[in-house]
Amino acid sequence: MTSKLALNWQGDESQVYSSNAEITRALLELEKPVFVILKDGQTCVTTQGGLHPGDQGIELLAFASPLTPDLLGDPGFGATYGTRYAYYTGAMANGIASADLVTAMGKEGFLSSFGAGGLAPARVESAIQQVQGALPGGPYAFNLLNSPNEPALEERAVDLYLKYNVPVVEASAYIALTAPLVLYRVSGLSRTAKGEVVISHRVIAKLSRLEMAQKFLEPAPAEFVAQLLDQKKITPEQAELARQVPMADDITVEADSGGHTDNRPLVCMIPAFLSLRDEMQDKYRYAQPVRIGAAGGIGTPSAALAAYTLGAAYVVTGSVNQSCVEAGTSEHTRNLLSQMEMPDVAMAPASDMFEMGVKVQVLKRGTMFPMRAQKLYELYTRYNAWEEVPLAEREKLEKTVFKRDFESIWEDTVKFFMERDPRQVERGNSNPRDKMALVFRWYLGLSSRWSNSGEKGREMDYQAWCGPAMGAFNNWVKGTYLESPQNRHVVDVAKHILRGCAYLTRVRMLEAQGVAFPPEVQRYIPAQEGV
Repeated sequence: MTSKLALNWQGDESQVYSSNAEITRALLELEKPVFVILKDGQTCVTTQGGLHPGDQGIELLAFASPLTPDLLGDPGFGATYGTRYAYYTGAMANGIASADLVTAMGKEGFLSSFGAGGLAPARVESAIQQVQGALPGGPYAFNLLNSPNEPALEERAVDLYLKYNVPVVEASAYIALTAPLVLYRVSGLSRTAKGEVVISHRVIAKLSRLEMAQKFLEPAPAEFVAQLLDQKKITPEQAELARQVPMADDITVEADSGGHTDNRPLVCMIPAFLSLRDEMQDKYRYAQPVRIGAAGGIGTPSAALAAYTLGAAYVVTGSVNQSCVEAGTSEHTRNLLSQMEMPDVAMAPASDMFEMGVKVQVLKRGTMFPMRAQKLYELYTRYNAWEEVPLAEREKLEKTVFKRDFESIWEDTVKFFMERDPRQVERGNSNPRDKMALVFRWYLGLSSRWSNSGEKGREMDYQAWCGPAMGAFNNWVKGTYLESPQNRHVVDVAKHILRGCAYLTRVRMLEAQGVAFPPEVQRYIPAQEGV
């Protein structure tokens, strides 16, 4: 036989609460334990007193421990990156994830990744200087975007990150490992006096496919390491140490997100990625297993709770940060984003991988960009040269979409790529279809910049990368001070998502013990004084 030890609550009965508002306030005291008791036949809540065995006191129905936002997720994430929270803001290209945004987050103990993708090296260098000046001890990260059509851009980005000793890169949109990425990773390896491996160049890989995750869970490819060693870009010791560490410290599972996405469901992906991570850890026995985080669809406390519950070591937000005042977006775009609903998104051809048919998820409310971009891709797949496109179609595009003639755009495209990647000009001059693609990419690339700068007269061409999370966020904050984009600050949003997640976690813990809360208590409503 086994005996059950009865636990009752004892404490100041004047601090026992029963109204919905009082119960909510008690649950929001996250730094305190919460006790649910049965007092005079009524379910009540308190955050003081204690538990006692035996018959004395009031019957205890349920109990939840303190749970502050800094306790969510894997503590190893904060230890690795010097952060207070297992949460970071992901890179949004063209500087949408701006230096101001990265700095604001870093000062409050959050990791944030600068959106270096699509920017000229001089602009990236300026951002590095600005961020390092504001956050000399971190935390911060810079995006490293895979550029299969413009490899020189990726090489120059890595050169800058090595020059300024950027400690963390967020590697995104990778369809294959590259020599520049391997150089960044391996050149940061060293050994302590005790022989332990030190990793100075951290990599967070943002991925949506298991086959790529396996590449980042393995050590650096031997052929790249040998090539870099022959070029004397790494030392023999670093080449040896490269076999002992994976290509990434963390892998962010990217589900249905804004920008590059496969629109995959997070609830299916995280278990699969965790299983693969465990399999690779059993094989390689790394000193520090790779953590698996979650991105895509994370825009509310409930979404963060779901991700952490699935086993995510950390969560990443993206779309929701674009509507914050620190983001490198125009007021017009922030207003559009603050009004969108979850279905107000569409897939459109990507500028950086246009010829490959890769698409990005964008806002479709208040802009004609998705339809116009798709039209350009249809023409590219149908014709081998601009001259083959029917005259009426060409004239319509030049008048309503380009608002310039094709050849003048090509002249500007040549100037642009001569500074950025001259090989693209050679490609366009030798192949009429490639020339047409580069001109179409002119429109696709500028549409994002028009959105960011608020280019007058181009509102119908604005391209804003966005996922359904933005609509979910708007629905959550409707009727609160965060409904207005003028009140949205990236740190404020992050803290509310985490605070709400901790609150909902405690609600779920108590419900699992048989407590039934009314709907008013089951919701976290962001209040301005609550962060």
